[in-house]
This record gives sequence, C-alpha cells and structure tokens, in this order.
Amino acid sequence: MSITTGDFRSKITASTLLEKKQRQELITCLTAYDYASARLVDEAGIDMVLVGDSLGMVMLGYENTLPVTMQEMLHHTRAVRRGVKHAFLIADMPFASYHVSQREALRNAARFVKDAGAEAVKIEGGEKRARLVERMVEAEIPVVGHIGLTPQSLHAMGGYKVQGKTLKAIEQLMHDALALERAGACCVVLEGIPREVAGMITHELDIPTIGIGAGPECDGQVLVFHDLLGLTFAPPAKFVRRYADLGSVISGAVLAFKEDVKSGGYPSDAESYHLPKETLSSLQTIAERKRAVPL
Repeated sequence: MSITTGDFRSKITASTLLEKKQRQELITCLTAYDYASARLVDEAGIDMVLVGDSLGMVMLGYENTLPVTMQEMLHHTRAVRRGVKHAFLIADMPFASYHVSQREALRNAARFVKDAGAEAVKIEGGEKRARLVERMVEAEIPVVGHIGLTPQSLHAMGGYKVQGKTLKAIEQLMHDALALERAGACCVVLEGIPREVAGMITHELDIPTIGIGAGPECDGQVLVFHDLLGLTFAPPAKFVRRYADLGSVISGAVLAFKEDVKSGGYPSDAESYHLPKETLSSLQTIAERKRAVPL
C-alpha cells in the first residue's frame, strides 16, 4: 500500500532537523504562500515549509522584498498554517520588523508564533544579529538564521551579488555562522555563496545548513515554490532548476477558456443545470396559456 498524502508521517521539529544532519540525511525545504500550495508541499513530504518574504515579488508584485509588511506576512503565514500538518513551518520576519529594537523584534516574532502558528522565525544577518537570536531563543521562539546574500540588505550590498568570494569575506561568513549557532539558531540558510565556502561552513557547524544558490554540500536545499514550477516572469537565477513550466500550462488553459466562451462552446448543455421535468412541464403550460390570451 503506497502512502501519498503524508497523513501517517511524524511531525518535523527542530530536533528532527538536527537528527537528520547527524544521520547525514538531506533536508528538503520549499516556500509556500497560501493554503493550496502549503497542502501540496506538505503532502509531498517536504521537511520544511518557509513562508518567505519572497511573496512580495511572486504573490504581490513588488520589485523586491523590502516593501513587505508584518500584516502581509502574518496573513500568508496563517493561510499556510492551515495547510501544513507535518512540515516544520518557518516565517520570514520582513524588513524593519526586527531592525529597530530588540523589544519590537521580540514582539513581532511572538506574533508569528502566537497569532499565525509559525514554529520558527527567520531573520537575516550573522554576528550583528547574534544577541537578538539569543533573546528570541530565551523567549522560546526558535530561530533560523540567514547569511550570505541577504535580500533585505539589497541596497547595502549594491544588488543581488554572490557573497564570500574573498578570504576576508569567507572569514566573516564563518564568524557569522558560528555566532548564530552559539546564539541558539536551529539552522542557518546559506544563500548565494560559493559551494566550497558553504561546504566549509556546513562541516564546521553542528546545526543544519540549508542552501539556496550555495551548492550541494549543504545539509539541505530550499527553492521558491514559483521558481520550481515556472510561475515567475523574470529569468531564473543560475541555481534555479525548473521542474515544471506551469506558466505555459496556465496560459494555455486561460486562452482555451476564452475561445470556448467566445465560440459558444462553453458551457455545454451537460455543464448546465436543468429544471425537474414536472416544473418544466408546468412552466411550458403557463407559457402556452399566456400565448393563447387574445390581445
């Protein structure tokens, strides 16, 4: 008997992820932004579901992640929570939700857990976020770190550029990763760094590394749901592997619907509701009587 819905899988937790690293079992992670995508990802057996602030671009049409608000992230996290039963659910903290003060950051992180059902929050930055990570962990809020190419630092970095290409930059990335681990982060996302550097960090850390554009040596991999399915409009990044071209499939379906409506081919009689025979007969009788009345 094959199990396809994931109904009998055990719940993935931060401890599960650590055990997977210790067993050298690779970890899978995908983004999801609504109930439908969350159910599909969760029922496929993906280990981690990330409600990424990338929803700003793929769902809301923003140019980058910076305009995304707490309310938008909470709204989408609640929807994803309803579809996720087994995966470890992480929510991105959007830009400016944890940058102003630790007190505000803790309050916002708690909202993701208490109000939206997230099981961890993700924040960008290494050593400079270590104390904040400690405070969140002390408040019993699991934290996922994120270093390397950090999209919320777009302007500071001068664009989307691969990080860690010099010895000094590599050293800083290692310091960042170790600082996050010491602070209590349950895992670290490595984005946009050379695979050799990601391999070094992964070997050095006891907690899992999740790569995106960081090569195969990481403990796990994450992709954006829409990138994987070909539902984005911009050319994909080098590291994106498109497993389907649903954009073309959807466009074809929409065009076929338009043509069927314009030609009168939709809806057909079989796709229409009908009156009961008795009601139809009575209606026809009434119509005939009206026609029989002289003017």
